[in-house]
Amino acid sequence: MTLADVTRAGVLAAIEEFDHGGREAFLRSTGFGRSRAYYLQHDGRLYDSKAITGYAHGVSTGTALGPTDFSGGDKTVAQRLEALGFTVRYLPNPEWTRDEIILACELVKANSWERVDASDSRAKALSELLQSPAIHPVDQRNPDFRNPAGVALKTRNIASTHPDYRGRPTNGNRLNKEVLNDFLADPTKMHAMAARIRELLASGAVVATDVPDPDLDDVAAREGGVALRAHLRYERDPKLRRHKIADAKRRGVPIACEACGFDFARTYGPRGLDYIECHHRTPLHVTGETDTRLSDLALICSNCHRMIHRIKPWLTVEKLRDLIDAQQLSI
Repeated sequence: MTLADVTRAGVLAAIEEFDHGGREAFLRSTGFGRSRAYYLQHDGRLYDSKAITGYAHGVSTGTALGPTDFSGGDKTVAQRLEALGFTVRYLPNPEWTRDEIILACELVKANSWERVDASDSRAKALSELLQSPAIHPVDQRNPDFRNPAGVALKTRNIASTHPDYRGRPTNGNRLNKEVLNDFLADPTKMHAMAARIRELLASGAVVATDVPDPDLDDVAAREGGVALRAHLRYERDPKLRRHKIADAKRRGVPIACEACGFDFARTYGPRGLDYIECHHRTPLHVTGETDTRLSDLALICSNCHRMIHRIKPWLTVEKLRDLIDAQQLSI
Protein backbone atom coordinates (compact mmCIF):
# COMPACT_ATOMS: atom_id res chain seq x y z
CA MET A 1 0.00 0.00 0.00
CA THR A 2 1.34 3.39 -1.02
CA LEU A 3 0.13 6.95 -1.17
CA ALA A 4 -0.42 6.39 -4.88
CA ASP A 5 -3.55 4.45 -3.85
CA VAL A 6 -5.14 7.61 -2.44
CA THR A 7 -7.89 8.94 -4.73
CA ARG A 8 -9.41 12.37 -5.11
CA ALA A 9 -12.76 11.00 -3.95
CA GLY A 10 -11.06 9.66 -0.84
CA VAL A 11 -9.56 13.06 -0.06
CA LEU A 12 -12.92 14.79 -0.51
CA ALA A 13 -14.49 12.25 1.84
CA ALA A 14 -11.78 12.98 4.41
CA ILE A 15 -12.45 16.71 4.10
CA GLU A 16 -16.16 16.12 4.63
CA GLU A 17 -15.48 14.06 7.76
CA PHE A 18 -13.08 16.73 9.04
CA ASP A 19 -15.71 19.43 8.53
CA HIS A 20 -18.45 17.32 10.11
CA GLY A 21 -16.77 16.71 13.45
CA GLY A 22 -14.24 19.51 13.55
CA ARG A 23 -10.49 19.49 13.59
CA GLU A 24 -9.87 18.23 17.12
CA ALA A 25 -12.31 15.34 16.81
CA PHE A 26 -10.89 14.35 13.41
CA LEU A 27 -7.30 14.32 14.66
CA ARG A 28 -8.28 12.43 17.79
CA SER A 29 -10.19 9.74 15.90
CA THR A 30 -7.44 9.22 13.33
CA GLY A 31 -4.56 9.35 15.81
CA PHE A 32 -2.71 12.13 14.01
CA GLY A 33 -1.14 15.20 15.54
CA ARG A 34 -1.44 18.71 14.16
CA SER A 35 0.46 19.52 10.98
CA ARG A 36 3.66 21.42 11.55
CA ALA A 37 3.92 23.14 8.20
CA TYR A 38 2.00 21.53 5.30
CA TYR A 39 -1.72 22.16 4.94
CA LEU A 40 -4.28 21.16 2.34
CA GLN A 41 -6.25 24.22 1.26
CA HIS A 42 -9.75 23.61 -0.04
CA ASP A 43 -12.62 26.07 -0.46
CA GLY A 44 -10.77 28.65 1.61
CA ARG A 45 -10.11 26.35 4.57
CA LEU A 46 -6.93 24.68 5.80
CA TYR A 47 -6.66 21.00 6.70
CA ASP A 48 -3.89 18.96 8.33
CA SER A 49 -2.50 17.34 5.21
CA LYS A 50 -1.05 14.14 6.68
CA ALA A 51 -4.18 13.31 8.69
CA ILE A 52 -6.38 13.93 5.65
CA THR A 53 -4.19 11.65 3.53
CA GLY A 54 -4.19 8.83 6.08
CA TYR A 55 -7.99 8.90 6.32
CA ALA A 56 -8.35 9.20 2.54
CA HIS A 57 -6.25 6.05 2.10
CA GLY A 58 -8.81 4.17 4.16
CA VAL A 59 -11.67 5.46 2.02
CA SER A 60 -9.78 4.60 -1.18
CA THR A 61 -8.50 1.14 -0.22
CA GLY A 62 -10.34 0.03 2.90
CA THR A 63 -7.20 0.39 5.04
CA ALA A 64 -6.56 3.68 6.79
CA LEU A 65 -2.96 4.73 7.42
CA GLY A 66 -1.77 5.87 10.82
CA PRO A 67 0.82 8.56 11.61
CA THR A 68 3.71 6.05 11.74
CA ASP A 69 2.78 4.33 8.46
CA PHE A 70 4.13 7.10 6.23
CA SER A 71 6.00 10.40 6.37
CA GLY A 72 4.50 13.78 5.65
CA GLY A 73 6.04 16.67 3.80
CA ASP A 74 6.78 18.07 0.39
CA LYS A 75 8.02 14.86 -1.26
CA THR A 76 5.24 12.57 -0.02
CA VAL A 77 1.87 13.88 1.09
CA ALA A 78 2.09 17.25 -0.65
CA GLN A 79 3.22 15.65 -3.89
CA ARG A 80 0.31 13.17 -3.91
CA LEU A 81 -2.34 15.73 -3.02
CA GLU A 82 -1.10 18.11 -5.70
CA ALA A 83 -1.14 15.28 -8.23
CA LEU A 84 -4.83 14.85 -7.41
CA GLY A 85 -5.47 18.53 -8.17
CA PHE A 86 -5.44 19.91 -4.63
CA THR A 87 -3.52 22.91 -3.29
CA VAL A 88 -0.98 22.33 -0.53
CA ARG A 89 0.48 25.29 1.34
CA TYR A 90 3.68 25.45 3.34
CA LEU A 91 2.78 27.45 6.44
CA PRO A 92 5.24 26.98 9.29
CA ASN A 93 4.72 29.11 12.36
CA PRO A 94 6.69 32.35 11.82
CA GLU A 95 9.45 33.36 14.21
CA TRP A 96 8.31 35.55 17.07
CA THR A 97 9.05 39.22 16.47
CA ARG A 98 10.43 41.61 19.07
CA ASP A 99 6.96 43.17 19.47
CA GLU A 100 5.40 39.80 20.24
CA ILE A 101 8.18 38.87 22.65
CA ILE A 102 7.76 42.18 24.49
CA LEU A 103 4.10 41.35 25.12
CA ALA A 104 4.93 37.80 26.21
CA CYS A 105 7.73 39.02 28.48
CA GLU A 106 5.41 41.53 30.11
CA LEU A 107 3.08 38.62 30.84
CA VAL A 108 5.93 36.62 32.41
CA LYS A 109 6.98 39.59 34.56
CA ALA A 110 3.41 40.06 35.78
CA ASN A 111 3.46 36.37 36.75
CA SER A 112 6.53 36.80 38.99
CA TRP A 113 8.84 35.67 36.17
CA GLU A 114 7.10 32.31 35.93
CA ARG A 115 5.65 30.73 32.80
CA VAL A 116 1.93 31.20 32.10
CA ASP A 117 -0.13 28.09 31.35
CA ALA A 118 -2.14 27.74 28.15
CA SER A 119 -5.33 27.49 30.22
CA ASP A 120 -4.64 30.84 31.89
CA SER A 121 -7.02 33.58 30.74
CA ARG A 122 -4.03 35.88 30.22
CA ALA A 123 -2.45 33.47 27.73
CA LYS A 124 -5.77 33.24 25.91
CA ALA A 125 -6.10 37.03 25.83
CA LEU A 126 -2.60 37.48 24.42
CA SER A 127 -3.25 34.75 21.85
CA GLU A 128 -6.36 36.63 20.74
CA LEU A 129 -4.49 39.94 20.54
CA LEU A 130 -1.71 38.39 18.42
CA GLN A 131 -4.28 37.41 15.79
CA SER A 132 -4.13 41.08 14.73
CA PRO A 133 -3.00 41.53 11.10
CA ALA A 134 -0.46 44.16 12.19
CA ILE A 135 2.56 41.85 12.47
CA HIS A 136 2.07 38.74 10.32
CA PRO A 137 -0.07 38.62 7.16
CA VAL A 138 -3.26 36.64 7.77
CA ASP A 139 -2.90 34.60 4.58
CA GLN A 140 0.49 33.27 5.74
CA ARG A 141 -0.73 31.70 8.99
CA ASN A 142 -1.59 28.12 9.86
CA PRO A 143 -4.50 27.09 12.12
CA ASP A 144 -2.24 26.95 15.19
CA PHE A 145 -0.85 30.45 14.75
CA ARG A 146 -0.08 31.99 18.15
CA ASN A 147 -2.61 29.78 19.93
CA PRO A 148 -2.64 29.68 23.76
CA ALA A 149 -0.31 26.67 23.76
CA GLY A 150 2.17 28.59 21.63
CA VAL A 151 1.94 31.61 23.93
CA ALA A 152 2.50 29.37 26.97
CA LEU A 153 5.57 27.82 25.36
CA LYS A 154 7.02 31.25 24.61
CA THR A 155 6.47 32.38 28.22
CA ARG A 156 8.26 29.22 29.39
CA ASN A 157 11.22 29.95 27.13
CA ILE A 158 11.40 33.56 28.33
CA ALA A 159 11.11 32.60 32.01
CA SER A 160 13.98 30.13 31.62
CA THR A 161 16.34 32.96 30.60
CA HIS A 162 15.80 34.91 33.85
CA PRO A 163 18.96 35.10 36.01
CA ASP A 164 17.12 33.49 38.95
CA TYR A 165 15.78 30.55 36.94
CA ARG A 166 16.98 27.20 38.31
CA GLY A 167 15.01 24.73 36.21
CA ARG A 168 15.94 22.78 33.10
CA PRO A 169 17.13 24.88 30.13
CA THR A 170 14.63 25.42 27.32
CA ASN A 171 14.88 26.50 23.71
CA GLY A 172 15.26 30.20 24.39
CA ASN A 173 16.84 32.44 21.76
CA ARG A 174 18.92 35.61 21.71
CA LEU A 175 15.93 37.92 21.28
CA ASN A 176 14.15 36.42 24.29
CA LYS A 177 17.19 37.22 26.41
CA GLU A 178 17.56 40.73 24.99
CA VAL A 179 13.95 41.65 25.71
CA LEU A 180 14.07 40.17 29.20
CA ASN A 181 17.24 42.15 29.96
CA ASP A 182 15.52 45.31 28.69
CA PHE A 183 12.66 44.68 31.15
CA LEU A 184 15.11 44.17 34.00
CA ALA A 185 17.07 47.32 33.10
CA ASP A 186 14.14 49.69 32.47
CA PRO A 187 10.74 48.19 33.33
CA THR A 188 8.92 51.52 33.07
CA LYS A 189 10.05 52.10 29.49
CA MET A 190 9.27 48.51 28.48
CA HIS A 191 5.79 48.62 30.03
CA ALA A 192 5.10 51.81 28.07
CA MET A 193 6.32 50.13 24.91
CA ALA A 194 4.14 47.08 25.57
CA ALA A 195 1.13 49.32 26.13
CA ARG A 196 1.78 51.08 22.82
CA ILE A 197 2.08 47.77 20.97
CA ARG A 198 -1.17 46.49 22.51
CA GLU A 199 -2.92 49.72 21.55
CA LEU A 200 -1.82 49.44 17.92
CA LEU A 201 -2.67 45.75 17.63
CA ALA A 202 -6.13 46.30 19.10
CA SER A 203 -6.88 49.39 17.01
CA GLY A 204 -6.05 47.90 13.62
CA ALA A 205 -4.21 51.13 12.74
CA VAL A 206 -1.24 49.21 11.32
CA VAL A 207 -1.16 46.14 9.07
CA ALA A 208 1.71 43.83 8.20
CA THR A 209 1.78 45.08 4.61
CA ASP A 210 2.78 48.60 5.71
CA VAL A 211 6.27 49.13 4.33
CA PRO A 212 8.78 50.94 6.57
CA ASP A 213 11.22 53.47 5.19
CA PRO A 214 13.60 51.54 2.88
CA ASP A 215 16.51 53.65 4.13
CA LEU A 216 16.04 52.58 7.73
CA ASP A 217 18.83 50.58 9.29
CA ASP A 218 17.77 46.91 9.52
CA VAL A 219 18.09 46.88 13.30
CA ALA A 220 16.03 50.06 13.67
CA ALA A 221 13.31 48.69 11.39
CA ARG A 222 13.16 45.35 13.19
CA GLU A 223 13.19 46.79 16.70
CA GLY A 224 10.71 49.56 15.91
CA GLY A 225 8.05 47.08 14.77
CA VAL A 226 4.40 48.12 14.59
CA ALA A 227 5.00 51.33 16.55
CA LEU A 228 7.66 52.45 14.09
CA ARG A 229 5.36 51.75 11.14
CA ALA A 230 2.64 53.78 12.84
CA HIS A 231 5.11 56.63 13.38
CA LEU A 232 6.16 56.64 9.71
CA ARG A 233 2.55 56.50 8.53
CA TYR A 234 1.72 59.42 10.81
CA GLU A 235 4.61 61.54 9.52
CA ARG A 236 3.58 60.86 5.92
CA ASP A 237 0.02 62.05 6.48
CA PRO A 238 -0.50 64.72 3.75
CA LYS A 239 -3.09 66.56 5.85
CA LEU A 240 -0.62 66.92 8.71
CA ARG A 241 2.03 68.21 6.31
CA ARG A 242 -0.33 70.80 4.79
CA HIS A 243 -1.26 72.14 8.23
CA LYS A 244 2.38 72.46 9.24
CA ILE A 245 3.33 74.31 6.04
CA ALA A 246 0.36 76.67 6.40
CA ASP A 247 1.34 77.36 10.01
CA ALA A 248 4.95 78.10 8.99
CA LYS A 249 3.76 80.57 6.35
CA ARG A 250 1.52 82.36 8.83
CA ARG A 251 4.50 82.79 11.13
CA GLY A 252 6.78 83.91 8.31
CA VAL A 253 9.03 80.86 8.63
CA PRO A 254 10.74 79.76 5.39
CA ILE A 255 9.66 76.40 3.96
CA ALA A 256 13.14 74.96 4.26
CA CYS A 257 14.87 72.14 6.10
CA GLU A 258 15.38 72.94 9.77
CA ALA A 259 18.52 70.81 9.84
CA CYS A 260 20.48 71.72 6.71
CA GLY A 261 18.55 74.75 5.41
CA PHE A 262 17.78 73.21 2.02
CA ASP A 263 14.99 75.10 0.22
CA PHE A 264 13.35 73.10 -2.57
CA ALA A 265 11.78 76.17 -4.21
CA ARG A 266 15.10 78.00 -4.30
CA THR A 267 16.76 75.02 -6.04
CA TYR A 268 13.95 73.73 -8.25
CA GLY A 269 11.81 76.81 -8.77
CA PRO A 270 8.01 76.46 -8.94
CA ARG A 271 8.31 72.65 -9.03
CA GLY A 272 9.82 72.71 -5.54
CA LEU A 273 7.39 75.24 -4.06
CA ASP A 274 6.02 74.08 -0.68
CA TYR A 275 7.77 70.73 -1.03
CA ILE A 276 9.08 69.54 2.35
CA GLU A 277 8.59 66.64 4.75
CA CYS A 278 7.45 66.62 8.36
CA HIS A 279 9.24 64.95 11.24
CA HIS A 280 7.83 64.47 14.72
CA ARG A 281 10.42 65.70 17.19
CA THR A 282 9.53 62.98 19.72
CA PRO A 283 9.75 59.34 18.54
CA LEU A 284 6.13 58.19 18.54
CA HIS A 285 7.17 54.55 18.35
CA VAL A 286 8.60 54.96 21.85
CA THR A 287 6.24 57.42 23.52
CA GLY A 288 2.98 56.56 21.80
CA GLU A 289 0.83 58.85 19.68
CA THR A 290 -0.64 61.77 21.60
CA ASP A 291 -2.44 64.95 20.63
CA THR A 292 0.25 66.53 18.49
CA ARG A 293 0.81 70.27 18.38
CA LEU A 294 2.21 71.76 15.20
CA SER A 295 5.19 72.92 17.24
CA ASP A 296 6.01 69.24 17.82
CA LEU A 297 6.70 68.90 14.09
CA ALA A 298 9.82 69.93 12.22
CA LEU A 299 10.07 70.80 8.53
CA ILE A 300 12.81 68.61 7.14
CA CYS A 301 14.21 67.67 3.73
CA SER A 302 14.10 64.09 2.49
CA ASN A 303 17.81 63.45 3.00
CA CYS A 304 17.94 64.77 6.54
CA HIS A 305 14.76 62.88 7.42
CA ARG A 306 16.38 59.64 6.37
CA MET A 307 19.57 60.43 8.25
CA ILE A 308 17.51 60.95 11.42
CA HIS A 309 15.68 57.62 11.00
CA ARG A 310 18.55 55.58 9.65
CA ILE A 311 20.32 54.40 12.79
CA LYS A 312 19.14 53.81 16.33
CA PRO A 313 18.98 55.89 18.46
CA TRP A 314 17.39 58.54 16.25
CA LEU A 315 19.02 61.95 16.19
CA THR A 316 17.10 65.05 17.15
CA VAL A 317 16.85 67.78 14.53
CA GLU A 318 19.23 69.86 16.64
CA LYS A 319 21.79 67.05 16.89
CA LEU A 320 21.65 66.50 13.15
CA ARG A 321 22.15 70.24 12.58
CA ASP A 322 25.21 70.15 14.85
CA LEU A 323 26.54 67.13 12.94
CA ILE A 324 26.14 68.95 9.62
CA ASP A 325 27.83 72.09 10.96
CA ALA A 326 30.74 70.07 12.36
CA GLN A 327 31.14 68.19 9.10
CA GLN A 328 31.23 71.41 7.09
CA LEU A 329 33.86 72.89 9.40
CA SER A 330 36.06 69.83 8.93
CA ILE A 331 36.13 70.19 5.14
